[in-house]
Amino acid sequence: MRAIIKLNLLMVIFFVTLSAGAEAKGVLKGSSDDMPYEVEMVADGLRIPWGMTFISPENLLITERQGTVKLLNVETKNLSAIAGAPQVFAKGQGGLLDVKVSPNYETDRWLYFTYSKPQKEGAATTLARAQLVKQALVGWQDLLVTKPASTATKHFGSRVAFDRDGHVFFGVGDRGDRPNAQDLRSHAGTIMRLNLDGSVPTDNPFTGRDDALPEIWSYGHRNPQGLVFDHSRQILWEIEHGPRGGDEINIIRPGRNYGWPVISYGKEYWGPLDVGEGTEKKGMEQPFKYYVPSIAPSSLHVYQGNAFPQWRGDLFAGALVLTHLNRIKLDASGKALKEERLLDALGERIRSIEESKQGWLYLSTDSGKILRIVPRD
Repeated sequence: MRAIIKLNLLMVIFFVTLSAGAEAKGVLKGSSDDMPYEVEMVADGLRIPWGMTFISPENLLITERQGTVKLLNVETKNLSAIAGAPQVFAKGQGGLLDVKVSPNYETDRWLYFTYSKPQKEGAATTLARAQLVKQALVGWQDLLVTKPASTATKHFGSRVAFDRDGHVFFGVGDRGDRPNAQDLRSHAGTIMRLNLDGSVPTDNPFTGRDDALPEIWSYGHRNPQGLVFDHSRQILWEIEHGPRGGDEINIIRPGRNYGWPVISYGKEYWGPLDVGEGTEKKGMEQPFKYYVPSIAPSSLHVYQGNAFPQWRGDLFAGALVLTHLNRIKLDASGKALKEERLLDALGERIRSIEESKQGWLYLSTDSGKILRIVPRD
């Protein structure tokens, strides 16, 4: 009997020690034993960390929506404040939004931001850039203040992406005024393309037209929340919020009309009625994929790392309302093979996705956490 009691006590000590070791490492309880990865806590206590970008292998720059910038050392987990952020319109969905390093960051040191800039007429989604010197942003430049400004507090967008030909892309939502998305005299409801210095490329699809703004690359978008350039497939991917249902992943092509609010797979908020004229119309693009019910997407990423070779080339989107990491398995040509929903047990609104040099995925959550997905062993 004493031997049995002693054995049981040893087993309890073993499992308590094992559990303590896991918690010391920061492994979250939502990490499933049958998955090839673990989810670790890297930081906590942030205020809606909206955008993230690695400025070096160990330093992650983070925007907080209320208008502050933090620098996180992912090895030491030290979090420090960065000065020099602009004044932002931090109301509703507005604030300091995305941040991305320049494709030429090692030589030009530019960081690109989107934010809601206060205006006399309300606020306008703005693309800007600055450089980080020690613990401060310097040389701030607003590259494009989109128009029109609006007093609405929703549908600002806005993510940043780069091709390898010297162009920067970013999007803005319809600002809550649906007709904007079909009006080429408005930036609202569009994806835009600029040169890295903010000038307009001469080969943009609407350059030279009196009835259209030259920065527009595509239009008919409701609220772009994820944007990423897939260099291996030469595809610009976008994900946007639908209304009640009808979130979309789109392949963005120059000059194309993506239909909002004329066509949609979503329903009106005030009743079980289709939005607009239906789901299809000649001259308007169909989504690559749509979600019914909505997942409320927040970001988009193409995985390129070696840590998880089975994920290479796949799309990942953060989900807010349905609180998971959405994976779209793609073949080499970009055809969707299947959808997988990861981390739903965590119950976190996943806001942003970034990939480290090691191929680990870093996630920010609206609850203020920075998480990372690492190989289980």
